[in-house]
Amino acid sequence: MINNAINETPGKEIKYRLSREGGEVLLAVWDSSHRVPTPRAPTAYTLDDLDLAPERWDDNGGWGLGIIEMLASSCGYTTDPSGGKWVWACLKP
Repeated sequence: MINNAINETPGKEIKYRLSREGGEVLLAVWDSSHRVPTPRAPTAYTLDDLDLAPERWDDNGGWGLGIIEMLASSCGYTTDPSGGKWVWACLKP
């Protein structure tokens, strides 16, 4: 989530919050972008499908939100009235 915020607003401020609430861990990240987070569609891949060449290492990304959705008890995003959005996830320890 933090990496997505950095990519959405390069060179600008991001904020994060990590806390324990009601037996769960809340991770929330704010960025100034209004673009809605969109996870990639699930696809079956093997390690042979990934291009691990150093110059294309970052091209294999984009799976973080899907992983968060699978691990979190709840997750989503909320627009911030002062601008930008918060992307959040609740995780059971």
